[in-house]
Amino acid sequence: MNEPVRQFAESPGLVERAIADIRSLIRERGLMPGQALPSETAISEALSVSRPVVREAFRALSALRVLEIGNGRRARVAHPDAAPLSVVLDHTVQMKEVSIQQILDMRRTLELRAASLAALRRSDAEARALQGMVDQMFDAIDAPDRLMELDIGFHEAIARASGNPLYGLIVGSFRVITSQTWAIGWRSRATAENRRENIRCHERIATAIAVQDPARAEAAMSDHFDSAMTVLLQAGVT
Repeated sequence: MNEPVRQFAESPGLVERAIADIRSLIRERGLMPGQALPSETAISEALSVSRPVVREAFRALSALRVLEIGNGRRARVAHPDAAPLSVVLDHTVQMKEVSIQQILDMRRTLELRAASLAALRRSDAEARALQGMVDQMFDAIDAPDRLMELDIGFHEAIARASGNPLYGLIVGSFRVITSQTWAIGWRSRATAENRRENIRCHERIATAIAVQDPARAEAAMSDHFDSAMTVLLQAGVT
């Protein structure tokens, strides 16, 4: 009767060890995103822990987007995902340990560099996609929800076009916070002309990237962030 109680008491430590060992296994076997891990039974035997411990470790790694589980399949290595970092950033802002303006300041630093790199490295398809998103933004000027998705997607597309996947991952992690502040900025740009000018900022960025002018792309992105930060400050967002 005491053995299950003892196993339960030790399980947090066992789960943490299993998490570390499973990550080591992924590295040692050179498993890539989309590839399957050994079965729960095989891993539990290899790590000398019970299947429930392995299952709990799988759940934790799935929450961190290290693994994909479910659908009756064996656990697979997940593709990199910004979601866990996005949750951390949102929690940090909600706890008032970091301000929205500090987030914007960090975004500004990253995205100026991303725009410069995108101008140098973008493919023709990526340049066309950015310009197409700007056209869609003008068409969606009376549909704020659609426009917000295009706006966020535009910045994420530039980060991917930089050629450095870390920019894509980190810029993608700002999505939750940007979704919360975007409407404030949009309402603060009260006139149709101010809203069109905001889209024209994106147009200037896309054009600079299309003509492969990194200095111009960086300057246009700087102007865009200066405007966004000013608008949010005027709206009382600090």
